[in-house]
Amino acid sequence: MSVDFLLRTAIRNRRIITFTLHDLPRLAEPHDYGIIKGVEKLFFYQVGGQSKSGPPFGWRWAVVSEIATLEVLDQTFNGSRPAPSGRHVHWDVVYASVSAR
Repeated sequence: MSVDFLLRTAIRNRRIITFTLHDLPRLAEPHDYGIIKGVEKLFFYQVGGQSKSGPPFGWRWAVVSEIATLEVLDQTFNGSRPAPSGRHVHWDVVYASVSAR
């Protein structure tokens, strides 16, 4: 299955995902998926795995083309979380969003 299909499915059903980004395993809640300034991106809340930028918990961005070994798990999450700054990002196109429900 394609990364696009898996991300849309995970967001729609509020399912935890696991993937590799920059050679590090990630466990995450996928929140928003779309295009910003012409680049497909995923905005996610990391709940486990590893990170080069500190503890492996918190809000992160991923360029979708850099995501590898994506899997949708059976585990679910509650949905929206407060934005880190209280501000929202301007998306060119939003394919899927947890807050769109």
